[in-house]
Amino acid sequence: MNTLDRIRTDVVGSLLRPAAWKEARLAFETGKMAAADFARIEVDCIKRQLALQESIGLDVVTDGEISRLNFQDSFGLAVTGYDAGTETVGSQERRAGSTPLARWDIPDLAAPGTPVVHRRPVVRRLQLERNVPLDEYRRVAPLAKKPVKVSLIGPDRIQQRYDHAGSKSVYPTVDAFLADVVAIQRRMIGELVAAGCRYVHIDEPGYTAYVDEPSLAAMRKRGEDPMENFSRSLRANAELVRGFPGVTFGIHLCRGNQRSQWHGEGTYDAIA
Repeated sequence: MNTLDRIRTDVVGSLLRPAAWKEARLAFETGKMAAADFARIEVDCIKRQLALQESIGLDVVTDGEISRLNFQDSFGLAVTGYDAGTETVGSQERRAGSTPLARWDIPDLAAPGTPVVHRRPVVRRLQLERNVPLDEYRRVAPLAKKPVKVSLIGPDRIQQRYDHAGSKSVYPTVDAFLADVVAIQRRMIGELVAAGCRYVHIDEPGYTAYVDEPSLAAMRKRGEDPMENFSRSLRANAELVRGFPGVTFGIHLCRGNQRSQWHGEGTYDAIA
């Protein structure tokens, strides 16, 4: 039996960003640091993230998603076709905040910003431009002593974070949009498997919306049937993972955790 088929321990979500990474990223974004210098610092941070996970005996490790300003970038930055904006580490951190025990969401999803993080319209059919999780896997796998997992944002969140009404000239129906999403993500997973990855983690924070009255009300206000959305997403996820023998898939549901804590050098809280 593949060891990943048994009970396993791993990090759910990302690891907090080390101060050295944040300082370097800000310097890079403002033109004060060369890309090669920033890349070296980022790899050093990944090595420390791996050492932490391996030292406490986790069965599966990750790069901590350190390169992502948002966990949804695994799809939003991988494709073209959205009417999309940009984000920096500064703008991302200014937006963070939450109410304890409440489902957290961005106050104005229709504001300009990166796709999936914000609800953006589609201006042409989606195309895979860069397999972001594959780039991350290829970088971290040679550094790790344990199996490495990657995470992808799931189809439910992607369908909830595109402006269907503003995209009908490209995708007349949500089903047509989601069919392209699943096809693109299956290609991404196929490329990961070919590179040696055997553990793919699907982030589906949007599933908690189906038991959250404000979220349900927001769907209804947009003219959507929440249970139709839910059923569509379940079918999409089933198709997403179909036909990848030897690969273990995990799924992560959460309410969001934008108030994560840093406890000092070498000690992290996992974040969703």
